[in-house]
Amino acid sequence: MALWGGRFSTGPAESVFALSRSVHFDYRLAPYDLRSSLAHLSVLEGSGLIDKGDSAKIAKVLRDLMTEVSNGDFGIHEDDEDIHSALERAMMERIGDTGGKLRAGRSRNDQVATDLRLFSIDHMLHIAGLVTELQSALLAKAKEYADAPAPGFTHLQHAQPILFGHELAKHVHAFARDLDRINDWLARTSYSPLGAGALAGSSLPLKPEETAKLLGFNGAIGNSIDAVSDRDFVAEALFILAMVGVHLSRIGEEWCIMATSEFAWAKLDDAFSTGSSIMPQKKNPDMAELARGKAGRLVGNLTAVLTMLKGLPFAYNRDLQEDKEPLFDSIDTLNLVLPAVTGMVATTAFNRKKMAEAAPAGFSLATEIADYLVRKNVPFAQAHEAAGKCVAIAESQNKELHQLTETEFQSVHKDLDVAVRTVLTVDGALSGRTTHGGTAPSELKKQFAELENQIKSAQSIISNEAKSFSEMMGG
Repeated sequence: MALWGGRFSTGPAESVFALSRSVHFDYRLAPYDLRSSLAHLSVLEGSGLIDKGDSAKIAKVLRDLMTEVSNGDFGIHEDDEDIHSALERAMMERIGDTGGKLRAGRSRNDQVATDLRLFSIDHMLHIAGLVTELQSALLAKAKEYADAPAPGFTHLQHAQPILFGHELAKHVHAFARDLDRINDWLARTSYSPLGAGALAGSSLPLKPEETAKLLGFNGAIGNSIDAVSDRDFVAEALFILAMVGVHLSRIGEEWCIMATSEFAWAKLDDAFSTGSSIMPQKKNPDMAELARGKAGRLVGNLTAVLTMLKGLPFAYNRDLQEDKEPLFDSIDTLNLVLPAVTGMVATTAFNRKKMAEAAPAGFSLATEIADYLVRKNVPFAQAHEAAGKCVAIAESQNKELHQLTETEFQSVHKDLDVAVRTVLTVDGALSGRTTHGGTAPSELKKQFAELENQIKSAQSIISNEAKSFSEMMGG
């Protein structure tokens, strides 16, 4: 059943209906549409706009439809334009014109904006839960390799020795920022558009603050035009999801590199690898590669919505129909990628010997020489120059820094005595990095404790929010 048409002499052309039709993807909003309808019904009854008898009939149908949608039994008809018209059509099939009373004071403009906010909150909470599971897997793996020396890299070149647990833990911090963003996003998104009508509010005695409370929102949006036209929450959600994707892509890139024969650091579990259809020896890091590849899709969805939003004037425009599919796709993508990456991380074994052997390579201990001189009150600029000269001598003679003779050290700088060799060890370099957030074992232990507390706190908050939302959806 069409929700409009009284002033039209004909229905829409077939091509127009085909382009306008959205029920094949916005049917996912059905549970949220039904829940917001119950809240709207409550206000209509409380305001005397629907009598108790009709309200009871409508409420029963809405709850019956909730069950049908939940069970997958609700059927879409060919002439249903969107989920709103499909649900109203089903309601009127069951209780006749009484079902049409629910539309009073409500437009599809504020209706879909409300539904989409509820959908987004529900699914962003689920994504947040999956992120904490990946954090836990990363932290567990970081603890497992907390004592494993490895080379640290900048520009993909050996930089300074680190503990491999420190390398892995950096990803936990990145996802913690994503969770912070979701938390901030929730605070901004938790305002209800319902009651804004098409754009100007309503002359009927509705109570937007009451429907907002019934739906678990923190309040009602303060401008009815903004209420129906705002999709910042979609764009911001897509940014957060894209950022999660970028962080997953970094993991994917690192796992691909570490699993190469040249590195031979990472051994992926068979359950999270694939083979080749022609080369029987191959073991491919496809989960890592897919995580890397899906990031482009997530960034693309964000770009599509930002581009769509940039030129919309005044209040609601039909362009906003294009906000849903990118959001749905990004959520579906991360629902697939996050568990796979979590499993890949949890089951990967790393080669301690290979990493330890590589830790001092590439003259990665050169900074220790500079710091040694600084502790002797040599200006860092001079110390840096001296360390570079030591590298040049060692490189020209094809030996490591600690193999330089006392004479060679002295030729570079008078304060480079034989004691400098005591700092030219991986263990010495690691234990010396005791600044906050550094790679020293003592700091790594503190970092792990802080991260563990953060994850537990995030999981508790997400669980409580999800429970409250579930209770609200139950009506």
